Amino acid sequence: MGLLSQGSPLNWEETKKHADHVRKHGILQFLNIYNKVKERQRDVLKWGDEVEYMLVEMDDNNEKVRLVLNGKDVLEILQEKGEKINPNHPTLWRPEYGSYMIEGTPGQPYGGTMSEFNTVEDNMGKRRREAASVLNKNETLLTVTSFPSTLTRNIRHRRGEKVAINVPIFKDKNTPSPFVETFPEDDGEAARAALPDHIYMDAMGFGMGNCCLQVTFQACSISEARYLYDQLATFCPIVMALSAASPFYRGFVSDIDCRWGVISASVDDRTREERGLEPLKNNKFRINKSRYDSIDSYLSCCGEKYNDIELTIDEDINKQLLDAGIDKLLAQHIAHLFIRDPLSLFQEKIHLDDENESDHFENLQSTNWQTMRFKPPPPNSDIGWRVEFRPMEVQLTDFENSAYVVFIVLLTRVILSYKLDFLIPLSKVDENMKVAQKRNAVQEGMFYFRKDAFKGCNPVLDPPSTAQNGVESEAKDGEEFTLMSIDTIINGKEGVFHGLIPMLNCYLENMEVDVDTRCTILNYLKLIKKRASGELMTMAKWMREFAAKHPQYKQDSVITDKINYDLLHNLLETNTNSKEKGKNEIASYDPFKFA
Repeated sequence: MGLLSQGSPLNWEETKKHADHVRKHGILQFLNIYNKVKERQRDVLKWGDEVEYMLVEMDDNNEKVRLVLNGKDVLEILQEKGEKINPNHPTLWRPEYGSYMIEGTPGQPYGGTMSEFNTVEDNMGKRRREAASVLNKNETLLTVTSFPSTLTRNIRHRRGEKVAINVPIFKDKNTPSPFVETFPEDDGEAARAALPDHIYMDAMGFGMGNCCLQVTFQACSISEARYLYDQLATFCPIVMALSAASPFYRGFVSDIDCRWGVISASVDDRTREERGLEPLKNNKFRINKSRYDSIDSYLSCCGEKYNDIELTIDEDINKQLLDAGIDKLLAQHIAHLFIRDPLSLFQEKIHLDDENESDHFENLQSTNWQTMRFKPPPPNSDIGWRVEFRPMEVQLTDFENSAYVVFIVLLTRVILSYKLDFLIPLSKVDENMKVAQKRNAVQEGMFYFRKDAFKGCNPVLDPPSTAQNGVESEAKDGEEFTLMSIDTIINGKEGVFHGLIPMLNCYLENMEVDVDTRCTILNYLKLIKKRASGELMTMAKWMREFAAKHPQYKQDSVITDKINYDLLHNLLETNTNSKEKGKNEIASYDPFKFA
């Protein structure tokens, strides 16, 4: 989630008084870090994943599932039994946004050897067992992105009104048209904000209460980190669609498969002035996006020519950074992050040592929740420059989550080894983000993607022809990108695009990998391949089909308590049965086998 501190939280009015102080000292803290480690080289590859879990109670007597709001207690027990006894404990546990959520990571980062890929799933399994062991009777934890049934302060106070999240309803045979909700206890605000044919939500928890899967990489230098940041940004919508797992919100079937836009709206603290609805009077900037959204600028010199979307920056901060020797691309990136206000501030954290602390910088850095995050080293640490890949939806099983993690890590190795270039105009990445969230985007969506990733490099593979047979294309002769299906992007198509899986397989053939590890990796890639081709359903599609076949479903887009109970019970049982069948068996599961 980002920076999480303990202390005495200030309300919005008190926080607002210190906003300029936080920005001023946040920039000084960044400059101090940058100047100390800008020349740092040869850091080794380290990486780690973050899995977010929901705590739920299965009420078998009443056939209902409830969220369990004791995440704080569970977290304390896990930490007491783990890291507080043994600093080298194989798992780490951290708080998440909701009191029904916890986050688990490996105790130590993984390294650069291929054999590390063979330990990811085992570590995830250890986390799941550890957490399950401290839960009460009838309680369990699930890795589901969005809780299907019904479910902060400073966000609302800064914005000046409630957040308004409107998600298009899935129009089934018996769904009212128009679909219009009534809110019995509404004072009129919900009725004004809710759109026809949309599911309406009005609280931060509906977004930030969703779970995700993230991966962080340490690069060998700042330049490599910036290069990876840019290259991976183009994959964010592709992998998000591949991992789609959240079709239900507040007890209704939506017409989207991914959580991203819901979270974006849930933490959109922009005022009416900043959103362009009223003339600027009390605010400094028009801001085009929520603070939870896709990235707004590339950071590497290769990416500069593709920065084609409007970037709002604080000119004074930008000048300060340029005068301090920061290059244009990095300066505007930081100056863009710092157009925001701090959302959370603790009384004990106002006055800090800018030479040795970075809380003010992280206050803004970590509350710009973008698809990618560029992460400077913490002060006085042996940690290097890092990038975080953030768009993935969490999957049901440890096997699936491991597959997505290993796929992304391998992709970074191939990009760096072959010096590949997947950059396209950033405006096209934004368009891809919109497509990726649509229902069944993995099968039906068309995504802008670079036709030749080897151009200007020294490829190990022979680049494919740039002929466009079988591809829906808006590209003109000489353009570097075109519209492709995810199947083409992942699996390749002769005469169109080589395919990411063939690239990864070629890389593996040139690496020394033990038989067991190679088998594990190939099983992971098999899952990704099948998801892209449609042979294996995404979790979102599986959930839709389960609900559609449920005897209580009335084709009215409503998820009842009984449907919710049976769905989550089925997910839990499927996960249990997959573990009993042995490692990697879930790769070919029938979604209705255990119904």
